[in-house]
Amino acid sequence: MRFATWNVNSIRTRVDRVVDWMVREDVDVLAMQEIKCKPEQFPAAPFEDAGYELALHGFNQWNGVAIASRSPIESVETSFPGMPGFLKGVEGPDQPQEARAIGATVDGVRLWSLYVPNGRALGDPHYFYKLDWLAALAEYTRAQTTDHPEVPFALMGDFNIAPFDHDNGDPTVVVGQTTHVSPPEREAFFTLERSGVTDVVRARVPEGLFTYWDYKQLRFPRNEGMRIDFILGSAPFAAAVTDASIHRNERKGNAPSDHVPVLVDLALAKADDDLPMIFG
Repeated sequence: MRFATWNVNSIRTRVDRVVDWMVREDVDVLAMQEIKCKPEQFPAAPFEDAGYELALHGFNQWNGVAIASRSPIESVETSFPGMPGFLKGVEGPDQPQEARAIGATVDGVRLWSLYVPNGRALGDPHYFYKLDWLAALAEYTRAQTTDHPEVPFALMGDFNIAPFDHDNGDPTVVVGQTTHVSPPEREAFFTLERSGVTDVVRARVPEGLFTYWDYKQLRFPRNEGMRIDFILGSAPFAAAVTDASIHRNERKGNAPSDHVPVLVDLALAKADDDLPMIFG
């Protein structure tokens, strides 16, 4: 099977491009971020015509996540336990959650499409929200991989963190001055990996191959990008991966997203119909 993740940066603008790529690359499951629409606004027909069913989560023109799959999508959730919310100018608990996570089970794989908060600026309330969001995700991941060690489990999406210096080629993104590369963000990413998942792509792609290039200042022609889109898998998921790729050419052409797809091939045993599918 082929699993992929892609921050599409407005699906209504890029639906034809996304579906064309999925069909051309024979993708079975795609996790999407920044769909930027409500479920009723999502252009479902091209996906359905191509043989995909959908799970959608979005509130307005910001954020939004989705999963498209050729196989049935089961056990859909739109938040993970402890996931914090955010509302500008409001402090304290019980803030409204944003549309940044959708989880589902496909062919025995428990997967999440995630759009991690940007952080905006060091010291901004959104930055601390980002760190809290990642801490809650790590706790949930640790519980999932501990309680269900036999289940292939994957976190897929835009993490808005470049974990290593060679993951950043943008000269405006500087350690100590900007988000995405700050030590607390990087440590949050590594804590997430220590919770029971690993980057299943890194060992299979060249160092310095990026997944995101800002639209400004000719970042893409200069290859001044960042690697911030990841597929993190549990031990059973990682063991099934046979290949991985970053599709840089999707940043080219007419009206591309500022991100490109990340794809993995998996050799998965058929899920046991008697296996209990208990999550949360």
